[in-house]
Amino acid sequence: MIQNPIIDAMMNRKSIRKYKKQMPSDEEIEAVVRAGQQAPFAYQLGSLLLSRGKRHPFSAPLLFTICVDAHRMETMMARRGWKMVTNDLSLLLFGIQDAAYMAENMVIAAESLGMGSCFLGATPYHAKQIIRQYKLPQRVFPLVQLVMGFPAENPPPRPRYPLNFFLFEDTYPEFDEETVQQAMQVMDEGYLAQDYYRRANYIIPLEDGRPETFTMENYSWTEHISRKAGQWLGDMNELIKPLEECGFHVKPEKHG
Repeated sequence: MIQNPIIDAMMNRKSIRKYKKQMPSDEEIEAVVRAGQQAPFAYQLGSLLLSRGKRHPFSAPLLFTICVDAHRMETMMARRGWKMVTNDLSLLLFGIQDAAYMAENMVIAAESLGMGSCFLGATPYHAKQIIRQYKLPQRVFPLVQLVMGFPAENPPPRPRYPLNFFLFEDTYPEFDEETVQQAMQVMDEGYLAQDYYRRANYIIPLEDGRPETFTMENYSWTEHISRKAGQWLGDMNELIKPLEECGFHVKPEKHG
């Protein structure tokens, strides 16, 4: 595979959950943030909140909150004599794209400067707390948080699906049993070889009365992710409510 410093930074990226106390310099923070700004965008609907040196997850020195920000867009539009008519679902889809591109640029920029990071994916479900903490106006939605700093650990990059289960050229395939099994094996054996769940001492409990058949000897990624998607977040209102608290309304209006 072709290698260069940028590709190397991407291929070596991993989530860091232990950080040194060293605070990144203003120049390093600015470089990460500006790299985020230079990501592609549809409407420039991403914005950042930054907290330094407080009690952040994993004792990280920096905590970024990446937001979908329609408030800023609407403020600018008002100066031009326009009001937003784009529906909130479309606006959120474009805003999520903008914010995600920005966040990934920040991660790679941090890697290139010797820093590490970890995304906190449950952020939308803590919207009310984040609104209060940062005094967010309506129409700003906290999409994801990102801790960052200099690593105090050096875990290996985590496994990924093999390319034949990820890259589909010209048409989407019908998966045969062998292809699926091989992809699952790559993921599971990779995590088991790194002792990932044993080190974390964590197995998601079964909630539907199924008997537990896994131990730390064989519990790995495909069972872990299946238990998440097979047991959690079944009610869309758990996400619609935080969106509405931020001023985004995605339920169709009832007429008649």
